Amino acid sequence: MTDRHPASAEPAHGPDDTGRSEPAPAPATTPAPAPAPATTTSAPDPSSASDLPDAPPSPSPDASASAVLSSVHHRSARASYVDELRVAVDAGRIDTVLLAVPDLQGRLKGKRYGARHFLDRVLDGGAEMCAYILATDAEMTPSDGFALTSWASGYEDMTVVPDASTLRSLPWLPRTALILGDAVAPGEDPVEVAPRQVLRHQLTRLAAHGLHARAGLETEFVLYRGIHTPGARVDHEGLVPVTEENLDYALDHAPEADRYFRRLQGSLGEAGLPVEAVKTEGAPGQVEVTFPYGPAMAACDNHLVFKHAARTLAGRSGMTATFMASPRTGLVSGLHLHISLTRGGRPVLNHPDGRLSVTGEHAVAGLLAALPGLAPLYAPNTNSYKRFAPDSFAPTRMTWGWDNRTCAVRVVGHGPGLHLEVRVPGADANPYLALAAAVAAITHGIEKQLEAPPPCTSNAYQATDAPLLPLTLDQARSAFRHSTVADAAFGKAVVDHYTQLAQLELDHQRRTVTDAEQARWFTRA
Repeated sequence: MTDRHPASAEPAHGPDDTGRSEPAPAPATTPAPAPAPATTTSAPDPSSASDLPDAPPSPSPDASASAVLSSVHHRSARASYVDELRVAVDAGRIDTVLLAVPDLQGRLKGKRYGARHFLDRVLDGGAEMCAYILATDAEMTPSDGFALTSWASGYEDMTVVPDASTLRSLPWLPRTALILGDAVAPGEDPVEVAPRQVLRHQLTRLAAHGLHARAGLETEFVLYRGIHTPGARVDHEGLVPVTEENLDYALDHAPEADRYFRRLQGSLGEAGLPVEAVKTEGAPGQVEVTFPYGPAMAACDNHLVFKHAARTLAGRSGMTATFMASPRTGLVSGLHLHISLTRGGRPVLNHPDGRLSVTGEHAVAGLLAALPGLAPLYAPNTNSYKRFAPDSFAPTRMTWGWDNRTCAVRVVGHGPGLHLEVRVPGADANPYLALAAAVAAITHGIEKQLEAPPPCTSNAYQATDAPLLPLTLDQARSAFRHSTVADAAFGKAVVDHYTQLAQLELDHQRRTVTDAEQARWFTRA
């Protein structure tokens, strides 16, 4: 999945290795309250990673009535997870529970609880947290302009209700378990702008057509030697990549990199997140990690846990992992969404003769038509747009093709494993919002029965007749605010909320003097 500008001084490198067919789905979340040391040197068999049963996906509106397990079964499964947690707490294997809600930037925010207090006082009733968690910028600066909460409303609380199906141990944090929660407003309605709820709503809309999405996420990040601080310089005088040469597909890594990969893969496996593959890329310090297919919501839940592990384990190794879309000039990282659609458990994107089915064609057409107007959901900040550069393996135009990595939508796989790889989001994207945008676009294509243009069979960067992706966040914000697709799919409240978030990023850029500006103009102005 390599995305890198050709202008970089480093040698050119190859593309990603994920032209794979969809495998049999793996468990999405395996709660494992008995953590093992984070220094495990190999990924264990996920079936033995925990003394708890595998957790099925949490019941949600993204499944039809025939596909949803009975409420009795879910109550029984929830009781099983809770009982196992109680056993682990009584045995002293767990003494801390993290209750987290994904924020707008796709980070885990919440509180640490003593495990017994969590079981006795928080598990059933939830916890109060300030609603500004879901109404603030990356620096957690309280800002007016959000309808959810503001200075004018006094920054009131919301309730975070634990989702027991997401319970798992975190082997990289001793005796610690994590559980994700959903944000609930005072009237007990879901907070509709919360990222999990945004995705849940799009899955519900898709389910109205009898269709269900499965996803496999594939992401890049860059690993630097040294600990980042607010005043740290990147490259040369400060943080430097752990690798300097083109190590795309390499299997001979330096000891420090190999130790990190082993710890990351082993810890994720013990947390119920078996890794499909880890590979180094051609850009200095760049790493790609892919995960097996699973239910859409669980894929995003898992991605946040993965990022938490990647950063924590890097810090303990004297390194820093960054998921910026473009951490320095000429280097870009992506988050590719591998999406398949099923009806009644059967894949529907492929036609028996090998081409796309009618549903598949509508889905591709919807992605091409709608994604440019939804960009703030998958390219959330000003840096995100520096990734969209020609000959970078990141798309610049809305095209599709068969196994064509220059396209925005790559059709890959064969037979029932045929699926869509959406290559537009960067590594900095909130996975819930990026996947919600893709699902909304697919639903739009299906509802309107859109027809896709002919596939691109050559270099999509030269397809000058195809629409461009937005060039800046300012352009993307305006398109999103006025998009009829966004309004119909997400509703005014969600569109206004994420339009305001984009505006905060633009305001920050406009008032901040950057190092690049100083370097270019300090003695030349």
